[in-house]
Amino acid sequence: MSYITALRALAASAVILASGPILRPAVAEDTIKIGILHSLSGTMAISETILKDLMLKQVADINASGGLLGKKIEPVVVDPASNWPLFAEKARELITKDKVSAVFGCWTSVSRKTVLPVFEELNGLLFYPLEYEGEEDSYNIFYGSSVPDNKAIPAVEYLMSKDGGEVKRFVLEGTDYVYPRTSNKIIRAYLKSKGVADADIMENYTPFGFADWQTEVAAIKKFGSSGQKTAVISTINGDANIPFYKELGNQGFKATDIPVIAFSVGEEELAGIDTKPLVGHLAAWSYFQSVNTPENKEFIAKWRDYTKDPKRVTNDPMESAYILFHMWVQAVQQAGTTDVDAVRQAMIGQKVKSPSGFEVVMGANHHMAKPVMIGEIQANGQFNIVFQSKALPPRPWSPYVDANKGKTADWSYPWVCGGCNSPKYKTF
Repeated sequence: MSYITALRALAASAVILASGPILRPAVAEDTIKIGILHSLSGTMAISETILKDLMLKQVADINASGGLLGKKIEPVVVDPASNWPLFAEKARELITKDKVSAVFGCWTSVSRKTVLPVFEELNGLLFYPLEYEGEEDSYNIFYGSSVPDNKAIPAVEYLMSKDGGEVKRFVLEGTDYVYPRTSNKIIRAYLKSKGVADADIMENYTPFGFADWQTEVAAIKKFGSSGQKTAVISTINGDANIPFYKELGNQGFKATDIPVIAFSVGEEELAGIDTKPLVGHLAAWSYFQSVNTPENKEFIAKWRDYTKDPKRVTNDPMESAYILFHMWVQAVQQAGTTDVDAVRQAMIGQKVKSPSGFEVVMGANHHMAKPVMIGEIQANGQFNIVFQSKALPPRPWSPYVDANKGKTADWSYPWVCGGCNSPKYKTF
């Protein structure tokens, strides 16, 4: 059955489902299996391994407290090795061979885009913990972090404000794949709406794992020498960040002159870098380890107790993965089954108190409202939070892209719609 056919079948049965749950009989198993789909080798291992470790901790915590629906959760860990086609192969094996109830994984948008057709074909559930470029909304994916509308755009607004230095010129520096290119397309459209000329925007991309940053950093310094305040918006991903930041230090790249604000660098990526030359450069996330809340102090303490490392860091993708996992657990408990269709419906409206201290709710568009925080790198590799917004509603389809006008995303009963362009659907 095709994806569209499946949606039509689901819509046709909606009235029956509304009168009471009619679920496929659950297969009797001794455990509830979940897939963990993160790169443990290759260029993205520097970022993704910590999420695998967090998921194993969360599974251990649930199992220690009695399990889920009276059963232990069994994690099935696979390594797609930063190889995008291998992500799709591993996802298919997890669903068809290992019979997992849900998959938690992916980091880059190229990995998510690669597995998306697999989850839609096989009607699996993917819980994706990273901020991403938007321009997507799938019936089979729950998105745990931000889109440009509630992260990148507010971050750029901050840079343009008095508090952010009243930046006039922008360098868009990214890894060459869909997330940086699409995000920068949206950022360019926003900057144009604010009167920023094309001549005041420099855009450059490098491959995954890129290491020779001398020429690129020198070009950024030259672009920023015009006398107008310039900032770098970095969507560099993976281990390429280590030589990039080292080269910033080598060339005496000061945040007071040309600040770099990163969308994909946090505490974990900085752990292996001498951050003293980087003090004052920025990152934008919805969570930092330095958030001062009782919930975060407990989150950090339990993480370090589990890892047996008193210096182990936490970061934003961990918080998103934490929220998604607990929402899934609550949805399974509410549905009384791991049946995909039942859990998917139960996910909408799930609430979890985040380590940041705010309550997060899963929306009908499979996204969550989250704040944006901007932090300055400190000499110890942590971030001093200099700006925090309220929780901002996510719009997967950016309003700054002309083709998105009228589009919305709503998977709530009775409509099933991702990227629809019709007045009968709700708007967000």
